[in-house]
Amino acid sequence: MIRRISSGGAFEPKIGYCRAVVANGFVFVAGTVGQGDTVTEQCRSALAVIDKALTEAGSSFADVVRVTYYLPDRAEFEPCWPILVETFGANPPAVTMIECGLIDPKYRIEIEVTALARG
Repeated sequence: MIRRISSGGAFEPKIGYCRAVVANGFVFVAGTVGQGDTVTEQCRSALAVIDKALTEAGSSFADVVRVTYYLPDRAEFEPCWPILVETFGANPPAVTMIECGLIDPKYRIEIEVTALARG
């Protein structure tokens, strides 16, 4: 069984995706950007959207097994580290950081996660 979770974002119907998909014992959360002027504000905002999707899927940050961070400027990743340590705590996932262009220059970080489905 596959369950799709929408966040109600404007781009979901435009692009043809949903925020998260629960399938085969996993929750796959789409790349998520956040709002704010700084990379840390955007990081916290994106994590809040991801947290909501994980909760709706019956999962949590403690169940995350893989994270990919996408940033246009790799030098902006380090300011996010304390936020990420706070978020994942004693349950650090496997992580990759990729420097690349994002869909809009105003975005400074995009976060994609895969978690175990508990629900």
